[in-house]
Amino acid sequence: MTVKSSEKYNVLTAITPGEAITIAEKYDGPINLLLTDVIMPEMNGNELSKKLQSMRTTIKTLFMSGYTADIISSQIISDEINIIQKPFSAKTLLNAVQKSLNPLNV
Repeated sequence: MTVKSSEKYNVLTAITPGEAITIAEKYDGPINLLLTDVIMPEMNGNELSKKLQSMRTTIKTLFMSGYTADIISSQIISDEINIIQKPFSAKTLLNAVQKSLNPLNV
């Protein structure tokens, strides 16, 4: 696990969904946003998001994927989804994170 401090947020990184769950269970501070791939080994991003939301009810999720919309829609069943298409630039990622955290202020 790597923790990097910024002005407002810490960034917690995990290699696998299982590691992300373990980090969320052990981390004492708030976790504002989950950035996850849609399709992963072990469990998909939607399953990971639901698991973390059951533990941390205020967490928001930003999905990322390089797959087409039809494959993504088969993995995520929700009308209210924040997703960023790969590949993306740092600026596009920053904008997507800001929109996910503050949807009314963007």
